[in-house]
Amino acid sequence: MATPKPWIKFTVKDYMSTPEGTRYQLLDGEMIVAPSPISRHQRILFALSVALREFVTRQQGGEVFIAPLDVVLSNYDVAQPDILFVSNARSDIVTEANIQGAPDLVVEILSPGTATYDRGYKQALYSRHNVREYWLVDPDADTVEVLAESQEGLATVASYDAAGTLKSPLLEGLAIELAGIFSRE
Repeated sequence: MATPKPWIKFTVKDYMSTPEGTRYQLLDGEMIVAPSPISRHQRILFALSVALREFVTRQQGGEVFIAPLDVVLSNYDVAQPDILFVSNARSDIVTEANIQGAPDLVVEILSPGTATYDRGYKQALYSRHNVREYWLVDPDADTVEVLAESQEGLATVASYDAAGTLKSPLLEGLAIELAGIFSRE
C-alpha cells in the first residue's frame, strides 16, 4: 500500500525558482496562481496608483509600486499586492529584486479569485508583519475599505463609496476623489 506524501510547504527559495512570467504568490508555503486581472481591475489600479504616486511625489514621502513586484514577508510568504507604498523611513527594504519586509501601505483590488485571500489570510499576514495601512478596493461595489494598525491588528477605520473622498490615516493630507477612480468610461 502506498503511503501518501505529506503536504509540501514551499519556501522563498522554491518560489524564486518558478518560471518567470507566471503570476504566483507564496502564501503560508502554498503556491497560489493568480489569473491575469480583468480590464476594470487594471483601470482602477492605474487610476489609483497615479493619484497615490502624485501625492507621494509632491510630499517627497517615499515610493509607490504596482504589481507584479514581490514582497517577501517570511520564508513562506511572498505576496504581490496590487499597489504598495514604502516610506522614506523604510526605504532600506526596497531592493533591486523585490521588497524585503512590510510596506507601509498595501492596496489589494478584489476579484472573485482573490477576495477570500485578500480579506482573510493576506489581511492577517499584513497585520502580523506590521503593514501600517491596508486598502481593500471592491470594483463591484465601488468601495474602498481602509484598515489601519491597531492593538487587534489591521482594523477598519473608514469605508468610502464612489461618491466619497478617500483619506488615509497614514498619509496625512491625501484626498482622492473616488468618482474618477471608479469611472466606468
